[in-house]
Amino acid sequence: MRGGNWVGVVGRRLRKQTSYFSVHSTSSTSTEYPNILGPNLPGVWTPTNQSHRPQSSAIFSNGNSARIIDGKPIAKDIKFRIAGEIQRMKAAIGKSPGLAVVLVGQRRDSKTYINNKLKACDEVGIATMVEELPESCTESELLDVVSRFNEDPSVHGILVQLPLPQHLDEEKIMTAVNPEKDVDGFHPLNMGNLALRGRQPYFIPCAPKGCIELLLRFGMEISGKRSVVIGRSKIVGLPTALLLQRHHATVSTVHSFTKNPEQITSQADIVVSDVGIPNLVRGNWLKPGSVVIDMGTNLVKDTSSRHGFRVTGDVCYEEAVKVVSAITPVPGGVGPVTISMLLSNTLDSAKRAFRFT
Repeated sequence: MRGGNWVGVVGRRLRKQTSYFSVHSTSSTSTEYPNILGPNLPGVWTPTNQSHRPQSSAIFSNGNSARIIDGKPIAKDIKFRIAGEIQRMKAAIGKSPGLAVVLVGQRRDSKTYINNKLKACDEVGIATMVEELPESCTESELLDVVSRFNEDPSVHGILVQLPLPQHLDEEKIMTAVNPEKDVDGFHPLNMGNLALRGRQPYFIPCAPKGCIELLLRFGMEISGKRSVVIGRSKIVGLPTALLLQRHHATVSTVHSFTKNPEQITSQADIVVSDVGIPNLVRGNWLKPGSVVIDMGTNLVKDTSSRHGFRVTGDVCYEEAVKVVSAITPVPGGVGPVTISMLLSNTLDSAKRAFRFT
């Protein structure tokens, strides 16, 4: 949609919680559903479950086996708990969380991401509002939309889908979001508090939060471990490194100016990658027995696929799985848990707004 004045399409979705995540018991209390992920910060949080047994592993002729860190059952469990909390909230005060999503332009990948998030909100009972703006919208028009959602008491989370068109200042837009509704965790106040010991952000960015949750759920020790984060984006790399430090890991960051990245990475007990380069991390980059969290999402041409492409991560999975002790698949690893973290952040925001415990 190009040219002309922007056209806002606002659709409020007040949908019923699906039966898949229904909690039929009427005896639920707050003690049954503590903070979904345990206390986040400061200090080290612990997951709801002490550990999660993997459903599969890759076993090779040399006797080595890599645990496959499947994010789907983790996300399912978190969604179930969130749905229970929202049902309890509705029963107690007659209100539920609300998430506002802002989409600028017609990027196919952005629309796909938003649809996945809206579907997840429907499943747990979060009301959603979507505002679509044309790619040609002005910065002032976008800021007006953000301001309106900031003032709307029925909105507890605001998500501005990134990336934005180049003529819009992403930093300015993200700073305009009320930090108490910044469920993506990108506001400078939230990022700054994440970086400072003794401070607690309102929200932690969803993908890094999901990364740590997977490590904890699968019983991976973080404290004292050498960790390498490949990439330093504000969305994934930087906050992931900060979270690993909060959990007392020794963290190195590898980026485009790093010399001998494979040498640095090969010393790491935990490797996290999100740079958008398919198969960048090869088997010889990895320390035997290390843990790999692949947060890259890349489309690679594949004539054998009916879509003509397949989704792959940054890590050469076929090589890595023969070296490491545990690894996330792409897709199906961090992705599902990232969306569940968005739901968790939105629920936490609503609880704070309603003073509901």
